[in-house]
Amino acid sequence: MNRDHVLMGVVGRPHGVRGLVHVHSYTAVAEDLATYAGLVDDLGRPWLLSWHGNGVARLHDAAGHAIDSREAAQQMVNRKLYVPRASLPEPDEDEFYFADLVGLEAREHGTGRVVGRVAAVHDYGAGTSLEIDGAGGNILLPFTEACVPVVNVGAGWVAICQPDEIEVPVECFPGTAGEAGEP
Repeated sequence: MNRDHVLMGVVGRPHGVRGLVHVHSYTAVAEDLATYAGLVDDLGRPWLLSWHGNGVARLHDAAGHAIDSREAAQQMVNRKLYVPRASLPEPDEDEFYFADLVGLEAREHGTGRVVGRVAAVHDYGAGTSLEIDGAGGNILLPFTEACVPVVNVGAGWVAICQPDEIEVPVECFPGTAGEAGEP
């Protein structure tokens, strides 16, 4: 999708045999996903969504035809759902949408040295992270105040602090030799 759309949900596994699907909503109140006009998938196809239980929904295409079989529902698994940016409220002065971060310049906190650009925002369930694409390759950085202390969407940059290399003590790996040949 383009920057005019914001990711608001993802279709999960089918629920039953009549075309219902699990939907993970990224809205503050999950049920609100059904209220947004202009819901489209990552292929640009328009959809209407109606909830049929806790996290379970039915999808209807632009003509109003519902997905009505498990096989058709299976085809929708992992389909991302977007809404037009214009249909969302403007964030407060100190707020932003994750989509706003993509493309921002990543600068080293303190020096201002440009490290790269935010290529993507990921959330695999253990916390949000930023993927920074730079000359030295990609960096995956936890999106925490310690690692990203300043976000300045208006000026087009984020300040980053790369954590020092993490050293894992040898005793964390049973059966490996310790320092200087120790068992």
